[in-house]
Amino acid sequence: MLSILLPTDFSDNAMNAIRYALEFFKHQQTEFTFLHCYQNEFYDHDDLVSREVYDEVLATVKLQAEIHMENLMMEVKSISPNPRFTYTAHTSNTTLVEAANTVANSRNIDLIVMGTKGKSDNRNVVFGSNTFQVLKYVLCPVLAIPSNYTDTRPKHILFATDYLIPYKRRELKLLSDLVSSYRSIIDVIYVTKNEHLSIKQEDNQLFIKETLYKNEVNFHVLNDKKVADCIERYIEEHSIDWLVMVNTQHSFLEDMLFPSTLDKVSLNLKIPLLAMQNISR
Repeated sequence: MLSILLPTDFSDNAMNAIRYALEFFKHQQTEFTFLHCYQNEFYDHDDLVSREVYDEVLATVKLQAEIHMENLMMEVKSISPNPRFTYTAHTSNTTLVEAANTVANSRNIDLIVMGTKGKSDNRNVVFGSNTFQVLKYVLCPVLAIPSNYTDTRPKHILFATDYLIPYKRRELKLLSDLVSSYRSIIDVIYVTKNEHLSIKQEDNQLFIKETLYKNEVNFHVLNDKKVADCIERYIEEHSIDWLVMVNTQHSFLEDMLFPSTLDKVSLNLKIPLLAMQNISR
């Protein structure tokens, strides 16, 4: 059984990601855990003007969060009365990063699915602050769904890598399991000015090939200095449905997302991003 964490701020973008997950996993035994963290709502509350009203305001915000979660669960069950699904809901007066890491460990979460943005829906950025924090600090693979994106059949997937990371079998297997039923084609690309692979890179490439054996996998070396531009161009030219990258120190994803070149890589990212965290759990 797959275990999926669905963070929500009860926004339209969060609901779109939830609908995406319900549709994507509809043929699999799946346990969904819904999570809402209200710490920021509490501290930003208009009535929190002094320490004297602290407990009263906290109780109000907590109750509102629980009511919203109750309503969400009713909506989810009406949308998807799927006998393969089980649902659990949590609200928490903590940060999303703290709660998501706790839940991911305690419930052995396989994947976090969330919108690329939440309530703010700032058109000038692709990743909202919550998604950005989860991508950076939560030790679990994340599937980030863009606003209004609804195509749950990833036929063509781009996996960008430099082959320098000793990949975790669990996370590569997760990718394979997620997309094998869709008979997805996975293009693994390495953007470089030096086409020669080191022995380490060759071994890591072989590991990818062996672990993704259930999928059709094509390996390409692209001669270019600008990784972000090359990836963006490849997505457009090959009608890519998902972008897959690994988030770790000195990886493509870290270089492009954290912190200086976020706008550059995010400029036209209109497809889901699967960020694998390269962790052991």
